[in-house]
Amino acid sequence: MKILANDGIDPLGRQLLEDAGFSVDTNHIPQEELAERLQAYDAITVRSATKVRQALIDACPNLKLIGRGGVGMDNIDVEYARSKGVAVVNTPAASSLSVAELVFAHLLGGVRFLYDSQRKMPVEGDTNFGGLKKAYAKGVELRGKTLGVIGFGRIGRETAKVGLGLGMDVIVSDLFEAPKSLPLTLSGGITVDVPIQQVEIADLLERADFISLHVPFTDKPIIGSAEFALLKPGVGIVNASRGGVIDELALIEALDSGKVAFAGLDVFDNEPTPRKELLTHPKVSLTPHIGAATNEAQERIGEELANLIIEHLKK
Repeated sequence: MKILANDGIDPLGRQLLEDAGFSVDTNHIPQEELAERLQAYDAITVRSATKVRQALIDACPNLKLIGRGGVGMDNIDVEYARSKGVAVVNTPAASSLSVAELVFAHLLGGVRFLYDSQRKMPVEGDTNFGGLKKAYAKGVELRGKTLGVIGFGRIGRETAKVGLGLGMDVIVSDLFEAPKSLPLTLSGGITVDVPIQQVEIADLLERADFISLHVPFTDKPIIGSAEFALLKPGVGIVNASRGGVIDELALIEALDSGKVAFAGLDVFDNEPTPRKELLTHPKVSLTPHIGAATNEAQERIGEELANLIIEHLKK
């Protein structure tokens, strides 16, 4: 059987598939050519770049499996594929810690103005060092602050654990009942259960000093103008989930007014061409959708995806 890893796959995953007798092609096929060229393959694996929609599924009746290396599957018509007998698998756990750590890279950089000082120091550092020092003199610590986690799946829980480890109070909001506590491993390998509180989203928005979103794409933003009105003045927001879950125009207004002190964004409405107003905003910390882009996460994703493919296609 032939597998097209159209957005790449970690060498470990490729090796596992080849050892199981599969042929793996990692040469990227442009989206507009997939309907024709995918006819030569039995399965396709994708990340976030390649889209597998109904038209492509209909054009490729040979397709037996679609694999998504990562969490969200909004670039795949999952239910339609399954209705056609095509297996759809993903790797929801493999990248959780990497995304959680990126959230805190944005948070830690945000509370100490790293996103702005990195821009200004090369330009003004030799002429205005003292002025910049004064401008960035009002940083805050995360310890003792309240972290609001919206969406409490695997990534949300890992994010909460990092926050708890830093001494933050954690409140969460989710459509489903969340656990009352999370296990936290201390130095020496000792594990303790740390309590967390589940609240309604409006309560979270009013109480949180910092907010991190971990929800799938929806038909309307989770945080829009009405929700921004509920926030504490000076809140910090990080979105490393999906573009579209924050109203970007409302976010820009909140940043300009000071209601939001800073935003950390790894995902955007119009990828790969985000709004220029966000790319150049002095209160926005930017990364180009790299939440799962660590060596460790990619290896875990490749391994888990390979094993899922082997399990399904060897049946």
